[in-house]
Amino acid sequence: MDRMCRNITTLRGLEPHATHEEIEAAARQYVRKISGVQKTSDATEEAFEKAVAIITEASHDLLHALPPRKVPPKYDPPLRRIAAKKAAEAAAS
Repeated sequence: MDRMCRNITTLRGLEPHATHEEIEAAARQYVRKISGVQKTSDATEEAFEKAVAIITEASHDLLHALPPRKVPPKYDPPLRRIAAKKAAEAAAS
């Protein structure tokens, strides 16, 4: 059964396009989920970071190879939600 990790949001079809930081954050969350490593140690850091780099690059390739979406994703990625919240707080003060 295909199940997407609930903490990873769809990046394809965002306007503006997903940034490197957003793609890397999704890759990092994916590696955390499949490895069970939430905080790296000396024993896990090298393998963890290598996996994040590989998945980030593969995700860039995938997003650039796919055709445009007809409907944008329902939700913004977490980094955009955080930035929007901070901007709203700054505007309110």
